[in-house]
Amino acid sequence: MDKKTNSYPMPMRLLLSGIVATFLIISTVLGGIYLGNQTQDRFHDIESSWQVYSDEAELRGELLNRMWSHLGYGGIIHNFKNYVLRQDQQYLDRLEDQFTDFSQTIKEYRQSNPTRQELDNLAIIENTMLTYMNKAKIAKQAAQENWPPQKTDKLVKVNDENALYALATLDRLWREKREETTTIISHAVAEGENLVVVGFRFMAALVVVSLVLFALFYLLQMELRQAIGLLSKELSERKLAQQVAKKFQRAVEQSPVTIIITDTDRKIEYVNQKFCDLTGYTSDEVIGKTPSILQSGETSEQAYASLHQQLELGQEWRGEFHNKKKDGNLYWAKTSILPLREEDGIITHFIGLGEDITQTRKARDQMHRAQKMEAVGMLASGVAHDFNNVLTIILGNVFLAKADAPIDSDLAYELEQIEIAAKRARNMVGQILTFARQQPGETIALRVGDTIDEVIRLMRASILPNIKIKCVIKDKTLSALADSTRLHQVIMNLCSNAAEAIGANEGEITITAKVETGNKTPKQVCICVSDNGPGIPDKLKEKIFDPFFTTKQLGKGTGLGLSVVTSLISQMNGHISLETSPKGSEFKILLPMAEPSKDENKKTKTFIVGSGRILLIDDQKEVVDICNKILAKMNYQVDAFTNPKEAMSLFKSNPDDYQLVMTDYIMPELSGAEVCAQVRELRPNCPIIIYSAYQPDQIELDRFKPIKLLKKPIDPHSLSQTLMNLLNV
Repeated sequence: MDKKTNSYPMPMRLLLSGIVATFLIISTVLGGIYLGNQTQDRFHDIESSWQVYSDEAELRGELLNRMWSHLGYGGIIHNFKNYVLRQDQQYLDRLEDQFTDFSQTIKEYRQSNPTRQELDNLAIIENTMLTYMNKAKIAKQAAQENWPPQKTDKLVKVNDENALYALATLDRLWREKREETTTIISHAVAEGENLVVVGFRFMAALVVVSLVLFALFYLLQMELRQAIGLLSKELSERKLAQQVAKKFQRAVEQSPVTIIITDTDRKIEYVNQKFCDLTGYTSDEVIGKTPSILQSGETSEQAYASLHQQLELGQEWRGEFHNKKKDGNLYWAKTSILPLREEDGIITHFIGLGEDITQTRKARDQMHRAQKMEAVGMLASGVAHDFNNVLTIILGNVFLAKADAPIDSDLAYELEQIEIAAKRARNMVGQILTFARQQPGETIALRVGDTIDEVIRLMRASILPNIKIKCVIKDKTLSALADSTRLHQVIMNLCSNAAEAIGANEGEITITAKVETGNKTPKQVCICVSDNGPGIPDKLKEKIFDPFFTTKQLGKGTGLGLSVVTSLISQMNGHISLETSPKGSEFKILLPMAEPSKDENKKTKTFIVGSGRILLIDDQKEVVDICNKILAKMNYQVDAFTNPKEAMSLFKSNPDDYQLVMTDYIMPELSGAEVCAQVRELRPNCPIIIYSAYQPDQIELDRFKPIKLLKKPIDPHSLSQTLMNLLNV
């Protein structure tokens, strides 16, 4: 009775078993559903975390690397400080390019859905960079106005510690975000594995309920393990692939050559940083366009057609382009263009590699220019001596004829025209010799008014009557430290250019001379040559002083005039500048000011009569004859020789019979220097005059004092004055 009372009947046990079995089955089903949902959630977590890791975190990392590069060595702060210290334009150019790229980087970061904390730090960095941009303007003004370093440093000093700290904070947040994403992935994977283990144990405990459920769950567990393994392997492979891709990207971006990739329609799909730095374009400005934006117009359409045909045939093309930058400046690029093929051989893209060879081309052009200058020097050396001998004969005969011609007669006028033409020819030879650096000069205290008067006299006889020329000098004693021949040549060239600019129109050339004073500079003599011609275009202002540059027609000019002027002024420690407008041009010359020489004598139209016996030596018979006549006209007794050895043989026999020896410098049998040496050995105090087409080195002849150097063609008035000084007449 008690037993029956304490035990469950069969139906009840079955019911209980059914209930338990049902409960276990329901629990198994619910457990399976729960484990399935949890496993699916873990997969979703892994997928979303991986998406954040591969897209957002990597993009932030790339942007941070770019910002670090702009704030690190070689970046904005580095180039800004180098520009402040060295005032080198290239640092300013780099600074402006880096400002542009930095702004683009900030823009991209803001578009990457940053947090409020990241935005606050971005604002700190951007404000500091804006401060640098504003300070760069001050530094540029300081460089232009030559401010003291202390002043510049004080005005441009920027505290960038907050920016660096903000960037470090962004970097830290990025790393924390990346670690958080990695932790989520790892945690999701770990939870998935734990769920598998729990499910396995749960099904093992309920195996008596359903072997089918156990088998199914076991298969699910095996599949889940395989999926996790595949996911882990894919994660490792993608990470390795990203590392390789980043290395390749860095190599391309940091390449010293420009890289441009286009599709088969020549639409640009990619350019590297070197391309942007060189051309001034950003990648956004060129993507989708064709490389024709770089064309300068100097390459023919036929050349481009040949290039395209060669590429379409799958062949590589190599050559040089004179391309145009965004700002309009030109540069030379040595370019290689190659087709890119798929595995089946079909061309899908073209890649262009370019090397900036602008400086190489400039060096090559300078070498060619130097060769031209050397050729001019050889030409000048070859013809100057003989040509100036001819001019000596012409001017000498004009001098003798003018001495006998009636004053104000037609003959006197005609002789003066011959003299003007011969002196202009002399100036041309001097111009070539100066350009070829064959002719030294001597700077003295020179009255600029006398030189200007002589130039005006020559110009009035040679320019058209429609052009007036005048001189404005208040102080006739105004003197500059200059070489007479060089200053004469400078003013003559500038006046000739002014006359050519006016042409057949009514015009006026004005020459002024005055004292220029400055607060921190010594007094200078300012000589201005101005005209009311059409002026000089702005695009030619920087080129007119270059050798061989001319706007005249072929055969009408050499392009040496203004380059010679620049060289002559530089040799006299002076400076030349140009102001021009459509109403005319003005060349301004600054020369060191000098006190007027107390014993300075103006050139006179008459020669000084002297006395004494002179030994004259020149290998050219015609030169000897005319110099003999000129010296005889001055009342000197002359023994003239064309053979220097015969002349020195006579001098050795009677060295005291001659008051002075006058000799040419370049002679075939015995040079002028050798003649001087023999004269000094026989008679140490004998005065000597050496004359030549180009003057010998002053240092070389110092040991032969007393000695005077005269240029060919010889000016009789200068010769008369020199004889007077040497012989103490």
